[in-house]
Amino acid sequence: MTEPDFYQTIAQPTTAEFKDKGSRFLAYAFPIANADQFKEKLQQLKKEHPKANHHCFAYRLGIDGNNFRASDDGEPGSSAGKPILGQIDSKKLTDVAVVVVRYFGGTLLGVPGLINAYKTATVMALQLTPTIQKPIEVLYELQFDYTRMNEVMTLVKQMDCSIANQQQQLFMLLTIGVPKARLDEMLYRLKDMHYVSVRKV
Repeated sequence: MTEPDFYQTIAQPTTAEFKDKGSRFLAYAFPIANADQFKEKLQQLKKEHPKANHHCFAYRLGIDGNNFRASDDGEPGSSAGKPILGQIDSKKLTDVAVVVVRYFGGTLLGVPGLINAYKTATVMALQLTPTIQKPIEVLYELQFDYTRMNEVMTLVKQMDCSIANQQQQLFMLLTIGVPKARLDEMLYRLKDMHYVSVRKV
């Protein structure tokens, strides 16, 4: 099986609301690059909704499928986090988080009702944001004399690489993300640039 060259994520943050028997479920879907970014956003939502009964969530990161978390935040086991994650996965998304904030309306919904509410709120939020394809990137570190900056940057742009880090000392140190689909071509082109030392990160 060949590995994909692209992954699917969402374009921008969205919010949707679902109501059932007086309970309000506010779903916040947003793109994330790492777990720290998620934690920041979760803290922010807890500050915005201090009176909410639950802040349930799920997120998935990376492309190997191993980096994910789901939390029921006090709801019955697997009635919130799992249905939220299930919707992220059914759309084959990654680098995405969804937090569903619940205000209890006084009537118990039961586990099937909760599963339905968290699932529906998540579906609604994910439907509101376009799904985008992003290239899977491989990180490389380039080291070169800064007088060569223009030539290197021209190539980086041509190959649609992203810049992860840039340091200028006596020489330039550039960490770039090379789209997997263009990796062979990029390495071939870099080989011609004898003044650039290339190291996989």
